[in-house]
Amino acid sequence: MHTPATDELILCRLDDRGETGKVAYLTVNNPGKRNALGIPGKKAIAATFNRLAKDDTIRAAVITGAGDKSFIAGADIHEMRDLDADHAEIEHTLTHVANESIRQFPVPVIARINGYCLGFGMELAAACDMRIGVETAKFGMPEVRVGVPSGMEANLLPALIGWGKAAELVLTGDIIDAAEAHRCGFLQRLVPVADLDAAVEKMVASILLGGPRAIRLQKRLLRDWERMSVTDGIWAGIRACVQARSTDEPRRMMQAFLDRKRS
Repeated sequence: MHTPATDELILCRLDDRGETGKVAYLTVNNPGKRNALGIPGKKAIAATFNRLAKDDTIRAAVITGAGDKSFIAGADIHEMRDLDADHAEIEHTLTHVANESIRQFPVPVIARINGYCLGFGMELAAACDMRIGVETAKFGMPEVRVGVPSGMEANLLPALIGWGKAAELVLTGDIIDAAEAHRCGFLQRLVPVADLDAAVEKMVASILLGGPRAIRLQKRLLRDWERMSVTDGIWAGIRACVQARSTDEPRRMMQAFLDRKRS
């Protein structure tokens, strides 16, 4: 079974939309293993997102899995099986590093979930800002069934799906279907396979309607809200709204809105 070279594990395409900016499309490219990723793949995710973060013209990013069967079916169990404690710390830390590169990416990241979304794959999807999945997708956190707990960005699940559902997933290792993932709030959109790309592009289009600077400030606020009290989050929002006035983006966009209302 062919495993792609490290520089082929994460494919990246930039769609240049002229004055609107660019949209980055990333594909996890290990279909022979249902797009499961080990240490090289996790390093590649972090390196790719960190590189793209330096491009101020990027407005949004979409990440998916190669083929039509799997988003990311977890970590590489063959690699994990023989890790000692020191190397396990490296591997699990890299899971966090990869996911954190998505959470700290300055613009919205959409998970295009086209199939199996398990373990590391569900963590990575949770690290994205929005998740769109097909009706045939499967979700789960099966780590306890291979002798380790679900850690790292599994920590995000209670806020997304509630403590009860998160406990069910990480304590049983059971797999749920896409309808249940949508019902519990993990997926924002649930669509037939044939409609996946259209649903992703509709969400991208909505993001592109926002002010480029406003969207970046808004994503930063989302991260602030996670760690702040309600009061501190409100004041962070006030500062962000004031900061938005450091360019003419609000004035221009408000004037355009008023002009449309008059026509």
